[in-house]
Amino acid sequence: MESKGKNVPRLRQVTDIERATTKKARESWQMFTIMAEFIESAERLSEVRPAVSIFGSARTHPDDHYYGLCVDIARRLSDAGFAVISGGGPGIMAAANKGAYDGQSPSVGLNIELPHEQQRNMWQDISISFRHFFARKVAFVKYADAYVVLPGGFGTLDELTEVLTLIQTGKSRRIPVILVGTTFWRGLIDWFRNQLARDGMIAAHDVELIQLIDEPANVVDAIFAFYEAQNIELATTERPVTPFL
Repeated sequence: MESKGKNVPRLRQVTDIERATTKKARESWQMFTIMAEFIESAERLSEVRPAVSIFGSARTHPDDHYYGLCVDIARRLSDAGFAVISGGGPGIMAAANKGAYDGQSPSVGLNIELPHEQQRNMWQDISISFRHFFARKVAFVKYADAYVVLPGGFGTLDELTEVLTLIQTGKSRRIPVILVGTTFWRGLIDWFRNQLARDGMIAAHDVELIQLIDEPANVVDAIFAFYEAQNIELATTERPVTPFL
C-alpha cells in the first residue's frame, strides 16, 4: 500500500549510480554472511542431539557458587547423553562447556564476534563463530531439547524471554525451561504471576512454562520426566523449523 503523499525513498530511485551500486553490494554481501552462518550451524549441529542449551552470566567467576553448580549440571547432562550448548565465552558459558567437555557428550560453543572480542573458553568440542546475534540465537533455540538458565543479566533475560515467547506463540515446540537459582529468580517469577498475568499481559498458565530447580540431579531428572510424560523419545524428536529471530 502506497503512503499518502509521502516521499518513501527506494534504492532503485537513487540517481547516484556509484552510490547505489556500492550500497546494493554491501547489503547483498551482508545477506550472504547471514546465510553462511545459518548454513554452517545447520551442517555442524543438525545431528548433535539430544542437546540442552545453557544460558547465564558471562561475569560469573570460577569461584562463584553458580559456576560450580553449572559445571555439575553440564557434566551430568553430558554423561546422561545430552550435548551441551553454550555461548562459548567466560562465566556460566565456560562452566557449561567445562562440565560437558569432561563428560561423554559433545560440548558446543556458539561464539560471538564483538567489538571487544569475546574470549573463547577452551572446553569446546564443537566451536562455531557468529557475527550476528540473531543467527546465533536461532542456533541456541533450534537445536535444543531443553533450556537451563542460571543467573545472568540483560543477555540472559533476552534469551530467556525469547525462548518463552517462541513457545508461548507456538513458533517452537514446548520443551523444558528450567531456571536454576530459586533465590535469584523467585522475584521475577512472582512478578510474572502477580503483575503480567494479573494484568492480562500473559495467560496464567504461561507461567507454568517455567520450572525452578536448584539441585543438579533434579535438573536432569526433570528433563527426562518431561519427555517420559509425553511418551516422546528424545533421540527421535523432530525439531521444527525455527523462524529467524
